[in-house]
Amino acid sequence: MGDVRPPAIRRELGDFLRTRRERLAPEQVGLPATGRRRTPGLRREEVAVMAGVGVTWYTWLEQGRPINVSMQVLMAVGKALRLDDTEKWHLQRLAGLPLPPAEPSVHDPALVAAFQPVLDKLEPFPTCLQTPQFDLVAYNRAYRFLFTDMDMIPAEERNCAVQFFTDPDWRSRYVDGDIVATRMVAGMRAAVGTDLHTSAAAATVEKLRQRSDEFARLWSRHDILLQDYETKRLNSPLVGLLHLKFVSTYTSDTGHRMTVMTPANDATSQRLTTLTELAANAESGPR
Repeated sequence: MGDVRPPAIRRELGDFLRTRRERLAPEQVGLPATGRRRTPGLRREEVAVMAGVGVTWYTWLEQGRPINVSMQVLMAVGKALRLDDTEKWHLQRLAGLPLPPAEPSVHDPALVAAFQPVLDKLEPFPTCLQTPQFDLVAYNRAYRFLFTDMDMIPAEERNCAVQFFTDPDWRSRYVDGDIVATRMVAGMRAAVGTDLHTSAAAATVEKLRQRSDEFARLWSRHDILLQDYETKRLNSPLVGLLHLKFVSTYTSDTGHRMTVMTPANDATSQRLTTLTELAANAESGPR
């Protein structure tokens, strides 16, 4: 059976391999330095030899041609390119592993009704339900007022990545904005995976590429990140500096992720309680 993956996914696989190849210096893989090279990193023929595959076959793989790829050969390529476990997982998805179940509509009332009581019970911890593309599906009161009044943002613009890369005020809430930007894009690319050819994922990525040069640059790097457990520092407009751990879990039925922000120190814990009290006073009607 021939390769039935969409051309866009084959190109995505090729671009991913190219960026991984270009980041490796010959001495990193035990090859002798041969002076100045016209292109960065390893040559295609060097990767092919280390992986035990033909140079023409590997060239076609990077070029996104419709060729069959076995798991054994794919893992040999991954080993040659020094891919870590996360990158190998991403490579397997791009090569044609079964896709996750289709996601329900972002604005599905039944989905919101099912998750809203759970989110509300988690106060004072800011909690939200998002799609892999960072669209906000539902959130509790603490999250509503964490960055701004979320209810004041039009529903079609309630996307954390869009707000981060296009709204300076939202971006300024993150103390370490540059680090967050890099990890957010890597997380989106890993979450989207082979769904890039679907309308929802493609539309979000294209919107961000058009509206943010920074996002376009980071997206072209093909970095991926499955989980981000680092503590983030946020400047809340209501209570000041917060040190928060972002803990995410994926829901098996929808593919969405629920993110809970827990305090990393006692001061943050107290401020989250204050935030919830202030949010209750500021709230002016149902979500």
